[in-house]
Amino acid sequence: MNVTVRWAPSPTGRIHLGNARPALLNYFFARRHGGRYVLRMDDTDLARSTRAFADGIEEDLAWLGVVPDLLVRQSERTDLYDAARDRLIASGRLYPCYETEEELDRKRARARLLGKPPIYDRAALDLTAEDKTRLEAEGRRPHWRFRLDGLAVQFDDLIKGKQTVNTNAMSDPVLIRADGSYLYTLPSVVDDIELGITHVIRGEDHVSNTGTQVEIFEALGSAAPIFGHHNLLADAQGQGFSKRLGSQSIADFRHDGYEPLAVAIVATLTGTSLSVEPYESLEAIAEKLDLSMISHGAARFDPAELNGLNARLLHNMSYEQAAPRLSALGLEGEATWLLLRENLVKFPDIVEWSKLVTGPVEPVIAAEDREFLALARALLPPEPWDDTIWSQWTEALKAATGRKGKALYLPLRLALTGRHDGPELRSLLVLLGRKVCLDRLS
Repeated sequence: MNVTVRWAPSPTGRIHLGNARPALLNYFFARRHGGRYVLRMDDTDLARSTRAFADGIEEDLAWLGVVPDLLVRQSERTDLYDAARDRLIASGRLYPCYETEEELDRKRARARLLGKPPIYDRAALDLTAEDKTRLEAEGRRPHWRFRLDGLAVQFDDLIKGKQTVNTNAMSDPVLIRADGSYLYTLPSVVDDIELGITHVIRGEDHVSNTGTQVEIFEALGSAAPIFGHHNLLADAQGQGFSKRLGSQSIADFRHDGYEPLAVAIVATLTGTSLSVEPYESLEAIAEKLDLSMISHGAARFDPAELNGLNARLLHNMSYEQAAPRLSALGLEGEATWLLLRENLVKFPDIVEWSKLVTGPVEPVIAAEDREFLALARALLPPEPWDDTIWSQWTEALKAATGRKGKALYLPLRLALTGRHDGPELRSLLVLLGRKVCLDRLS
């Protein structure tokens, strides 16, 4: 089988971690199986979809490292949906309904009072041609429902195993609004058929939709693709990510200085049997990750885990990888990068840390350490220096003062860097040079 998958976002806002999860899982599956990755913009909601959001989605995907093999926009494919609509009407599977939303609400409320499920009663199927003419003369425009078979739809889910969805417990779904615009379901099925989608990998919140969609595939004379429904990613408080609730977007992570690979790893490997740890690339993840490794339990995003992973990726980053980004910040020097990278959580942190080498630094000198630091200045060896200079200097200070451990090293760190934490002083000393060290010890 030639694998073709799709990720189908609605361009009604910037994507968040919850959206990135299926986007990346589909990409990994396609790469693992040598297949094709389709980005489909589900932009039939003309009131909320914008080209700016669509462009933003492409930008965010590219930042994560995902370049689709094909991009399609549903707004440009309405002829296909119209043709499918006409076929379903002709076969009696799509029928017009004239109830208002208020009337439907009253029907659902009445069903609940009688202890019945609030599903649509199919009253519209009993309308005569004269009834329809009269309703339309009143100014009513029909919405269109798909008549379900009411069977138990079974499918083998790549992640959840055997699944059964009973469509007899569902209302016939509305596929077309009264204004003639399409809801998600029909265009999605038509596109899956026309684009040759072999596998649909999406969140487990879509399991209940699958029965309806399988029936529409069959009504249009096509076999359904293979489905895989993954667990959803929740935020640190256990709430689902949402555009409408203003969840932190992928663009926010980019602007905050996170590594795209760190964001991709956390978005996809959280809630799987693979450890959230550094990988060299998305391709390396694709080689490791099989859909069977996705847990059936919840997946929760941990900001601390992202920070830790981001730091580990930077600590392992070579100078060759970092050099273009350093240059963009007006920085350079392999020795400086190799010394300071161990202190980074995010790449932009290098700007502040580089001041330890380039200055300015405000030395911190306690009154009780002034005499000790004056002696340290006097005992600072002449240049040239190499990486043995630190041990030579501190051994001389230890012999002269009897200080050791924190009492010896902390005053030197505070005077040379103005900080309690930071890079290894053994290497920093060589980068600073004797004159800078003398100045800071003063």
